[in-house]
Amino acid sequence: MGTGPDTGLGHPVTTGQGPGWTQLAQAVAADVPPEEIAGIYVFRPYKRDGREWGTAVVTRHGDAVGGRLRVYTARYMLITRGKERGRAKVEVQEVALSPAEVLAHVMQETVDRTGDPEPPATLERTVWFPDSDTAQPHSPSRGTAR
Repeated sequence: MGTGPDTGLGHPVTTGQGPGWTQLAQAVAADVPPEEIAGIYVFRPYKRDGREWGTAVVTRHGDAVGGRLRVYTARYMLITRGKERGRAKVEVQEVALSPAEVLAHVMQETVDRTGDPEPPATLERTVWFPDSDTAQPHSPSRGTAR
C-alpha cells in the first residue's frame, strides 16, 4: 500500500498528479470555478488490490460568508489493473464553511487521527488548473458523483 511505481498503468503515483488526480481535478472544476479555489490539500493515495484511492480537500473563496472558506471533499477510486484499467469513480461534495485557521487545525487533527505519517500536501491551484486565471464560466452541479 502507499506510493510507488504503478505497474498496471506504468506511472509512479505522485500525490496530486496522475490519472486518478486528473479525473478528480476535472470533477472539481465542474463544481468549483478554478479561479475561486483558495487551496488544494491532497492526502497520500493508497493502492490495494488493483485499485488506487485518493482524497483531496479543496477550499473556495467565491461567495463565502464573512471571510470563511467553502470546503469541499473530493475523492476518487481508480482501477489500475484488469480489463477496466483506467476507469475511475469520483465524488465532490461541499462539506463545510470554515475560517482558514480552523481548517489548518482540522487538517492536522485528521493526520493525527488516521496515523498517516505524512500530512496532506498543499498544491497551488495551477498544478491542477494551469489556465485558472483565464477559466471559462461553468454551470455548477453540487455534490455530484461521476
